[in-house]
Amino acid sequence: MTNRNKKTALLASVAVGVATMLVSANAMAADLAPAAPAPTAEEAIAAASPWMLRVRGLGVITHDSGSVDGLPGAGLSYSDTVIPELDISYFFTENFAAELILGTTYAKINGEGVLAGTPVGKTWLLPPTLTLQYHFTDFGAFKPYIGAGVNYSLFYNQTEKPGFSNLDVKNKVGAAVQVGFDYMLDEHWGVNFDVKKIFLKTDWTAELGGTPISGKAKLDPWLIGAGITYRF
Repeated sequence: MTNRNKKTALLASVAVGVATMLVSANAMAADLAPAAPAPTAEEAIAAASPWMLRVRGLGVITHDSGSVDGLPGAGLSYSDTVIPELDISYFFTENFAAELILGTTYAKINGEGVLAGTPVGKTWLLPPTLTLQYHFTDFGAFKPYIGAGVNYSLFYNQTEKPGFSNLDVKNKVGAAVQVGFDYMLDEHWGVNFDVKKIFLKTDWTAELGGTPISGKAKLDPWLIGAGITYRF
């Protein structure tokens, strides 16, 4: 073997040796490096998708106050109902979120005061409500929140009882406040309890025996719900 070939073989052997030492050193460093700790349940929830869904059973309890113009002592009452409800929440940060609730219900309208016992009609109500919430994050899986926002109450499919006609409860914008909590069972699933108060006072018109009548309806409903939470 010539000297040149010997030098080439020697350099190749040195290169192979150095590469082997580097690979061994890296493997040893990886073995000695501490393993990254697994994320806690709270950290997993905080790192989750910003989207959350809730499905609730919702009780709608109205305030039942109002008046009939030109008829002192008369008013209207609205029946309470229980309905299914869906809400969609989006978390801007770990603490701040926006919530939109979707559900529809109906109310039977009856006379009060001097009209007590007089059935007036029935109306369906779609009350989409958007709130901005603050979520407290210092209680582990228990996550209370407060919120405030706006409600738009849409009255539709209105029907009258005999003697009344052309019932029209006006659509109205109102304020809303809420308080509630989620209790997370794991990083995705939890249970929810929520209470909202909607400040809603609207106008209504109708005809009684062909005579136009009108008045105010102060519903101010409580929305009390409980259900299941899913965080994506």
